[in-house]
Amino acid sequence: MTARESADGTVLRIAMNGVTGRMGHHQHLVRSVLALRDEGGLPLADGTVLRPEPVLVGRDARKLAELARRYGIDEWSCDLDTVLSDPSVDVYFDAQATCAREDAMRRAITAGKHVYCEKPVARDHAGAIRLARLADAAGVRHGVVQDKLFLPGIRKLERLVAGGFFGRVLSVRGEFGYWVFEGDWQSAQRPSWNYRAADGGGIAADMFPHWEYVLRELFGPVRTVQAQLSTHLPRRWDEQGKPYEATADDAAYAVFGLEGGAVAQFNSSWAVRVHRDELLELQVDGTDGSAVAGLRGCRVQHRSVTPRPVWNPDVPAADDFRAQWQEVPDNGEFGNAFKTQWELFLRHVAQGGPWRWDLFAGARGVQLAELGARSSAEGRRLDVPEPAR
Repeated sequence: MTARESADGTVLRIAMNGVTGRMGHHQHLVRSVLALRDEGGLPLADGTVLRPEPVLVGRDARKLAELARRYGIDEWSCDLDTVLSDPSVDVYFDAQATCAREDAMRRAITAGKHVYCEKPVARDHAGAIRLARLADAAGVRHGVVQDKLFLPGIRKLERLVAGGFFGRVLSVRGEFGYWVFEGDWQSAQRPSWNYRAADGGGIAADMFPHWEYVLRELFGPVRTVQAQLSTHLPRRWDEQGKPYEATADDAAYAVFGLEGGAVAQFNSSWAVRVHRDELLELQVDGTDGSAVAGLRGCRVQHRSVTPRPVWNPDVPAADDFRAQWQEVPDNGEFGNAFKTQWELFLRHVAQGGPWRWDLFAGARGVQLAELGARSSAEGRRLDVPEPAR
């Protein structure tokens, strides 16, 4: 690490590329890096304080200048190579569109910067593996955002797994998504490149990397995939109000076979109206108990208190099924999921040590999305091998 000493701590300069977009701006810049800066920095094990200092990078000078002015950031630039050549810059972060990420990450690694990026790390598995191997060979520390692991609902689910609540896990069912407006009579909530295959769009490419690491960390690695990818809404309107052909999938329906025999089913869609408590819900069923977890909440039903439902379509249902479940308590404070992983990665940059959420982990997610698309195109189930490092 080449961080500089200052009167109030050790300064770690982070080149942040893609923070004019919604996720990069709100979650990574404001709620993570700037939040750490405004809190006075990140305490390290040796008693020193690490002070993150963002350097904004992007293509739109007007937007960058406005962000810098609004948040009191000293430096911004539209010249990535100039920023990467600055020896005082320690870390490169990338939240750009997928199609631009691999080239920028490669340039940052070649410049000797530690790298941290959003997923997917590249447009295809071969490119993702190349980046991971390049980073290893360069001796830089590298990480990929896996924010779902740090959400309160998923952490409660992880606690149940660790405590043996489920017994043998039989199945995992995931429902994710919401209606993304087409853009004609109401503006879309997602950028138009998400719906163009040539730009790296598609919900499978976006969400299968999430499902890969959530399933692996909680229930076991994915060993088979059978998927159906669909473009339900083939015509959308872009940010300028112009119609365009949607060439990427806006829904993906998948069955994942997990190591150990459990089956996971995930419906991911930007063409579904929400009738559930949260935008993401996972139901886990095991021999000893079941749970339903969302982004924040988690409810359980143990085998000892499982009622006996009776199927009778001729009379109204007498059971309040939701009331038969018990809420899992917080039993602790849960911070912003993105900020939590930022803290872990910056400590890794400063202190080293084991780190499993690296670019190789990111490559596994890209591989699963790639195999899911191939499964859909070929109409068959495919094996998911463990990628070689």
